[in-house]
Amino acid sequence: MTELRSAKPSKKKNKWKRFFYSLLLLNVFFLLALITFIFWPVSETPLPNTDNQQAHESSEFIVRTTKKNLNDLVNAYLDKLLNDTKHNYSVSLEDDVHLLGELPVFSTTVPLSVHLEPLVQKDGNVILKQKSISIGLLELPNQKIMEYMKKYLPMPEWVTINPKKEEIYVAVSEMKIKSNFEVSVEHIDLEANNLAFKIRVPYETLGIER
Repeated sequence: MTELRSAKPSKKKNKWKRFFYSLLLLNVFFLLALITFIFWPVSETPLPNTDNQQAHESSEFIVRTTKKNLNDLVNAYLDKLLNDTKHNYSVSLEDDVHLLGELPVFSTTVPLSVHLEPLVQKDGNVILKQKSISIGLLELPNQKIMEYMKKYLPMPEWVTINPKKEEIYVAVSEMKIKSNFEVSVEHIDLEANNLAFKIRVPYETLGIER
């Protein structure tokens, strides 16, 4: 009788031991996965080639607009782009470019907030330089958050996220427009609400031969 009584507590003790070690291994695995994610090297991102545009006879026009008009246009485009996806993000033009959305992290989603400064390039394209970035309450390196953005956020083919440089390259001149008009950025001053775009109209689009 004494031997039977002592065997039961021993089995229960072994069961709790197995449970404890399983839980410990799970926590160690989770910690190692998180450390690997944070310290994994950030990859290089090639930019679209904008040097091969064909030279056509054309006329150029400067179109000025407001932050509100551009903001409505950008988000209408994003709504269409994200229509068949599970992802959701939007852009708000304030004193800077504010990207708001969600990112999937470990079987859930966390809020994403990125403030970017638009820098117009000589070729009429734009670099959005990261000013501040956060992903919920997680404290991750900025480059890692942008790597995650690059992986999970659907972007137009003419938009490139470059985690290493902490910037987003917007090749406006590479946009495909049905009218065949070519668009580039002339000037952006969000604080002064002063935005100007250059519209290039090839004569051949209008059926004009020179």
